[in-house]
Amino acid sequence: MESGVAEAISRIPDPEVPVISIADLGILRSVEVDEASRTVVVTVTPTYSGCPAMEAIAGRISFEAYSHGYAAHVCTQLSPAWTTDWMTDEGKAALARFGIAPPGRAPTGESRGPVALTLSRHVVGCPRCGSTDTTEIAHFGSTACKALRRCNACLEPFDEFKAI
Repeated sequence: MESGVAEAISRIPDPEVPVISIADLGILRSVEVDEASRTVVVTVTPTYSGCPAMEAIAGRISFEAYSHGYAAHVCTQLSPAWTTDWMTDEGKAALARFGIAPPGRAPTGESRGPVALTLSRHVVGCPRCGSTDTTEIAHFGSTACKALRRCNACLEPFDEFKAI
């Protein structure tokens, strides 16, 4: 990042999963700093349209900009749609350390025509003990972006950040 205000904005934690920044989550698309007018234009892409955290994120962006002597304009960009592939490796590691199974690669959705059927199961490793013997308890966990799982080895419940 080119300036202190841009760096501060990139470090803003996600309100729903505060162990990951909005930059590491991949929702921070750009930060344009205009020193002459003391303004900053920040473009974000929500994890899904209607995400309730976006209002809190926009408020925090404005606060950080104001704290550094800038006025902020927050733009929401819906296209292209956010994907978990935009998350950084550091962000995924932070999720795992926090006890949330990070997402794998997102489905491409680029295929046309017949959909191939594969007989495999979705394998998610337990972030606590590493076992891949886990079961989905609920498709939606503490937020719509996560599923609730249980490890059959250590019996601990945990969130899985779904690949989108």
